[in-house]
Amino acid sequence: MARPHVVVVPYPGAGNINPALQVAKLLHRHGAYVTFVNTEHNHRLVQDTEGAGAVRGREGFRFEAIPDGLSEADRGKQGYGTELAASITASCAAPFRALVARLDGGGEPGVPRVTCVLATMLMTFALDVAREMGVPTVAFWTGSAASLMADMRLRDLRARGYLPLKDERYLTNGYLETTVIDWIPGMPPMSLGSFSSFLRTTDPDDFCLRLIEAETNSCAKAGALILNTFDALEADVLAALRAEYPRIYTIGPLGSLLRRGAATDTAAEDSTDDGGSTGLSLWKQDSECLAWLDTQEPRSVVYANFGSNTVLSPEQLAEFAWGLAASGHPFLWSIRDDLVRGTGSSLAALPAAFAAAGRCRVSAWCPQEQVLRHPAVGGFLTHSGWNSMCESMAAGVPMACWPGFADQYTNCRYACEAWGVGVRVDAEVRREQVAERVREMMASEEMRRNAARRKAEAAAGTGPGGSSYENLLAMVRALSSPSSSSQA
Repeated sequence: MARPHVVVVPYPGAGNINPALQVAKLLHRHGAYVTFVNTEHNHRLVQDTEGAGAVRGREGFRFEAIPDGLSEADRGKQGYGTELAASITASCAAPFRALVARLDGGGEPGVPRVTCVLATMLMTFALDVAREMGVPTVAFWTGSAASLMADMRLRDLRARGYLPLKDERYLTNGYLETTVIDWIPGMPPMSLGSFSSFLRTTDPDDFCLRLIEAETNSCAKAGALILNTFDALEADVLAALRAEYPRIYTIGPLGSLLRRGAATDTAAEDSTDDGGSTGLSLWKQDSECLAWLDTQEPRSVVYANFGSNTVLSPEQLAEFAWGLAASGHPFLWSIRDDLVRGTGSSLAALPAAFAAAGRCRVSAWCPQEQVLRHPAVGGFLTHSGWNSMCESMAAGVPMACWPGFADQYTNCRYACEAWGVGVRVDAEVRREQVAERVREMMASEEMRRNAARRKAEAAAGTGPGGSSYENLLAMVRALSSPSSSSQA
């Protein structure tokens, strides 16, 4: 039987690159040949932060790069994220088609024919290219099952007159909070404000809203769909999704599955899966923060990180800083260089007297999975990105949630109301409330019990015989079988 060759194409943001790389590592561990496709810009960033060896690859695992269509001057502009998405949609199909044709041409010794294209959300142009070339497709929705179902219903919300918003007043007059949607399969009644941030527009042709509508539709057309979740966490919404799209593989939390060493007896272990970081970093990581955690008492430290895309104002940074300081708990805070709008260094934007507050360590970027699994960490102040939430639940760590973009509102709603592992911080950042919510998170025995339950469920799902473990094996079999690869 020929070795399957999976071409993995993630959207060029850390929130998609890292889970896609985790899936790629799992497939490689199970015998697949993998080509991992970065943009040229991110390929250079990874080389700069982690060294050329990080993208050199190894036997059966190679890295390739395609242009994203933007100039370096474009990257510093406001609205860069939207420009990047638009550029990828418009310009990446041709270079990707050429790459697949080269890989599939049989010109390189030891490189098998391409048998599958696996693309994350926002890269479904790659699925279109694959279909044109007769290559089977798999879509990877890197958010939760609930966010996928909610985004799939954005068109219904538009058809029923909820979208776009009638005028700007609807953003602040309580409409988003008081308008409840109770007809989405598998989901509890939920306010409009708990849906994707992309619906917060008065423009019927809003690019981001149209893009997410199109992307969910394209993902649903793929031969199969991967979700970084586990069955015990999202049972109701997964049952509803599977009633519509039966070829869904839930294989999360991905980091847990990698660390489990969930390999077949004949598959070679991936030498990089060492229990530490399981992704690629676009920023230099501060591993010394782990030594600082070693000096702290068990479950005493608050870890704060707002992810790879969140941008704060200097005023918001100050409110979070003084709120954390007033909480009474030691804290580790990851502050990206570009976290604060309009500053060359976000660390320099901290209040001048903040350094004297004590009990804290501030780092540019942390190895997050290792931090969350450290016994000193007792709570996580987070933007509610899905990767962060999965890692927090896998570690059994409660959360204080401050959502602001895309699916983060849906994730926050589920964490705080459905799963009982989080408390919400208001959109308007006030130091008194930050301190109050952090203290509540750290003191709540109920939240800690719920978080421990989710940790146990994640561990069971990723262990031998668990749902995520078995779904991974089923996906590998589908990719390896000539009779089923056309559907997987």
